[in-house]
Amino acid sequence: MRLRHDAPVVRATFDDPNLVSCAGLVPVMRLAQQVGLHDAVTDRVRLPTDKGANPAGKVATIVAGMLAGADSIDDLDIARHGGMPSLFTSVYAPSTIGSFLRTFTHGHVRQLQAAARDTLIGLAGRVPILAGADVLTFVDVDSVLRRVYGKQKQGIGFGHAKVGGYDVWLRGYNPLIATLSTPLSAPVIAATRLRAGNAGSARGAASMIAEAITTARACGASGEIVVRADSAFYAKTVITACRRRNVRFSVTCRIDAKIRTACESISEHEWIDIKYPQAVWDEDAGRWISDAQIAETTYTAFAGTRYQVTARLIVRRIRRDDPAQHPGQGELMPSYRYHAVLTDSPFVLAQAEAQHRGHAIIEQINADLIAGPLAHLPSGRFSANDAWLACAAIAHNLTRAAGHLAAGAWSVARPATIRTRIINVAARIAHRARTIHLHLPDSWPWQTAFENIYTATAPG
Repeated sequence: MRLRHDAPVVRATFDDPNLVSCAGLVPVMRLAQQVGLHDAVTDRVRLPTDKGANPAGKVATIVAGMLAGADSIDDLDIARHGGMPSLFTSVYAPSTIGSFLRTFTHGHVRQLQAAARDTLIGLAGRVPILAGADVLTFVDVDSVLRRVYGKQKQGIGFGHAKVGGYDVWLRGYNPLIATLSTPLSAPVIAATRLRAGNAGSARGAASMIAEAITTARACGASGEIVVRADSAFYAKTVITACRRRNVRFSVTCRIDAKIRTACESISEHEWIDIKYPQAVWDEDAGRWISDAQIAETTYTAFAGTRYQVTARLIVRRIRRDDPAQHPGQGELMPSYRYHAVLTDSPFVLAQAEAQHRGHAIIEQINADLIAGPLAHLPSGRFSANDAWLACAAIAHNLTRAAGHLAAGAWSVARPATIRTRIINVAARIAHRARTIHLHLPDSWPWQTAFENIYTATAPG
């Protein structure tokens, strides 16, 4: 690709008041209004002083900026360029939004999180973002350490993370995220909670799981609900929270002496060979794994306490290969590495084990947030960053709903793809006969997807 003309022929000036660079915000923010985002924030959020006035308009400005790719408060100015005032009202300046976010306390953040749940429930009633929830729904919970560099930020601390396969300690925050998904749909965010960087992964997880289960049922999850988590959430409070709410759990176990004894007690003829659809990188072995063996036994966790629970222990084992072994030389005693999952899943062994491995889907949510609004936690105030996280969840869910309305493969496309191809499309505004007409680029490759969303959200 080369320029058609030399540099002196091509000139650039910023002088057209009728151009917008993110015309896709029109149908997506119309969808937000239709599912009750503004009403939910108005009804739920009560902030003091004039800085908390019109919280619905200010939250909508944050969400719109995030939909267009903003990852800091200053980036929210993207909602005020060119002809945007002709399309939207109550668009606030970044300085106003910054003051608004700094007004939040923990209680006000909880109000905003309740509004986010109401919005998700409205989306689930408007768009099939949880198709198949009447049969099976997964609630996944995970934490992710977000590194920050401002040493004066409230609530930061050193937390454990893995970078390039190495264990490191990074200064930052530790957001906790719960998602809802089904075998037929990509995950949406049901609950968020910001914690200090040195918080344990399971801190506050039990109450958050309870909220996510309530939200799932309000979204139409009338079938089986399975809560999935990794070994960091192998805790009495987490499993008890699941049992109190009559949902299933599937939690990875830490391989301690008791778990190892239970794994090794499984007789040889009970192991079943499985093959992964795609090879999995094993960090401990430093190689790709394409096959393994699985079996199950019964195990009582937290024995001797009032939280003890007896359930299935699904075990996956992988043979340890000795790199020093000569080709053709046999093993005297094979050695295995075990992965154990405590679950009361009603499904058969192979299905229950595969479903638990599907918990890794929440890592994609973490990656999507980090590639979008969670690239930074922009404020020095802890509660302001917590409110920013709640708005990021709303923006993610709206993007996912927009993908469903675009139809086809868009329902499982990454939010960054939807943002680049559908939301951030340039348009020229024409005022004609008391109507506003958006002129979009000719031969836009993703025109059909944009038209599907626009038609689905059109009033009337």
